[in-house]
Amino acid sequence: MTAPTTKVALITAGSNGVGAAIARCLALEAHMSIVINFHSDSSRANALVQELSQSHEVLDASAAPQFIAIRADMGNRDEISRLVGETILRMGRLDVVVSNAGWTRMTDFMDLTQADEEADWDRCFNMNVKSHFFLFQACREHLEQRDGAFITTASVAGVVPGGSSLPYSVTKSALIHLSRSLAVIAAPKIRVNSVAPGVLLTDWGRQFPEEKLAQVKGKSALKRFATPEDVAQMVKFFALARSVTGGNAVVDAGFSI
Repeated sequence: MTAPTTKVALITAGSNGVGAAIARCLALEAHMSIVINFHSDSSRANALVQELSQSHEVLDASAAPQFIAIRADMGNRDEISRLVGETILRMGRLDVVVSNAGWTRMTDFMDLTQADEEADWDRCFNMNVKSHFFLFQACREHLEQRDGAFITTASVAGVVPGGSSLPYSVTKSALIHLSRSLAVIAAPKIRVNSVAPGVLLTDWGRQFPEEKLAQVKGKSALKRFATPEDVAQMVKFFALARSVTGGNAVVDAGFSI
């Protein structure tokens, strides 16, 4: 097939929250074609595809961005490979990958008894570290062809101890180091960076108790929460910046300073 003239971005866990904000930003501001990966809820993914298709102003029909959704379990390496393969088959190229999938279980970070669940450690390492490496391996050759960008979603919990659980904090820290390591290995063809959001008032962030949310807001230098749109702007920067690799951008309204 003839490769489209617009850049193509694949966003994992892209149908809601931060992933959806990134999809909107890259589509509407960077004019990229978007592949939205989802795990189970096809209705949200399809609704986002329809939204992007209807809201994107087409100046040249022959170069119009395309928007599609593909189901895949990012905790399964075979599914990850299939996702990348289907993306190339349907879109013809791959320029930007936003590796946004992750997992945690809400616990008391200060309670080591609650952290002593081997299943939590295994799933956190699988979703928050290994899945990102497997995705990079699957898309590496395609990104090399385009001098592309690979961007991971980490967390401020990987920068300073805290967050939803000890396994989550430790594995998000590992993801930041993985991203920096891949930046060294993949250069000069692929730029690799990570974004580390603080608490966001998404469906996931609202699982924290109100008292905890108030503490986070009060500790933040800007006295507010960062937004998914703030994170998306940083992802767009990393996707387009030609001379930035190995970085980790903290987007937390000053919580960690």
